[in-house]
Amino acid sequence: MARQSIRPHLVIGLMSGTSCDGVDAALVRVCGCGLRTRVELAAFITVPYPAAVRRVVARASSPGEGRVDLVCQANVLVGELFAEAALEVARRGGVAMRRVDLIGSHGQTIQHLPSPVRVAGRRVASTLQIGEPSVIAERTGVTTVADFRPRDMACGGQGAPLVPYVDYLLLRHRTRARVALNIGGIANATWLPPLCRPDQVVAFDTGPGNMVLDALARHASGGRRRCDRDGAMAARGTVCEPLLRRLLRHPFFRNAPPKSTGRETFGEAFVGGLLERAGDLSVADLLATATELTVRSIAGALERFVRPLGGIDEVIASGGGCHNATLMALLSAALSPTPVRRSDAFGLPADAKEAMAFAVLAHETLAGRAGNLPSATGARRAAILGKIIPGTRVPW
Repeated sequence: MARQSIRPHLVIGLMSGTSCDGVDAALVRVCGCGLRTRVELAAFITVPYPAAVRRVVARASSPGEGRVDLVCQANVLVGELFAEAALEVARRGGVAMRRVDLIGSHGQTIQHLPSPVRVAGRRVASTLQIGEPSVIAERTGVTTVADFRPRDMACGGQGAPLVPYVDYLLLRHRTRARVALNIGGIANATWLPPLCRPDQVVAFDTGPGNMVLDALARHASGGRRRCDRDGAMAARGTVCEPLLRRLLRHPFFRNAPPKSTGRETFGEAFVGGLLERAGDLSVADLLATATELTVRSIAGALERFVRPLGGIDEVIASGGGCHNATLMALLSAALSPTPVRRSDAFGLPADAKEAMAFAVLAHETLAGRAGNLPSATGARRAAILGKIIPGTRVPW
């Protein structure tokens, strides 16, 4: 492992979430490690996947279509796009790539199967992220840390969520109990009681964030729309309570943490079942119902799994869901009187926070520090995460 130096390090964090819509790239200055970590965002961009790439990723993620040759090709294709995003965010930040110390890449998850199943006589839990880090390191010349989830799973964890470790480093407070809530394709929550130790942090996926909403918007528009912008269509609809109650009976919502999920649970099959039960509901009513599903699953998870442990003084929200005005208004009402604030107010821009988190996780790996929270993932122990692909020079 590289030893720590006094100067701040320039690190690029890269990720693409369960929405599979593009690459988020954050150029950050990281100073210190562990509880002394301080982070400043220098530049952030989102590079949308071209439509053809989205189709390749969707096919590679489908058990019915994800042939081994397609997965192999998609791994390199996405790696090239991640490398291009890294080069572009450095350019936007006015930083020569030779000055970038490190890249942390979450990659693009195409399968996440944290519940063990029996394969060839052995119980196997597995996950697969594509976006070949060797391509990123070669195109940029920068040492790249990637593939963070498998080490946690090798320790008996779910491999997710991993961002709660960064929430713990950056958002814990001496007197306030906070929930860091990220609403991406999947929503996840991190509870940080005052002056908490790592083993006191509670974190888990709550269920769908934008995933079902985006799928319904694409279905209704024949693929022309990728989302319900600002929640405008949902705002015109009426929630179908019988359908919503049925959706909320999904066993995932009742499962106690640690737990994680993805498109394998709330992707095409879930949306297909929703459409089959929709009857003559309008698109607006469907979106209103799905928006309320996200809101109630988040509020219900906090009520069921967090509030019995202690209070919540504020919720700090990030992710693409923050742009859905209807969703955020309903969430604020559901959690009232607990205030819901965007992470921007805490130095972590809502769109950039997760990419920033993987920059920090990579930095922790190079410092020789564990990057998972066993209380969040269920791992037997804390572990140093990721695989290190050397660049053309020593990071620091």
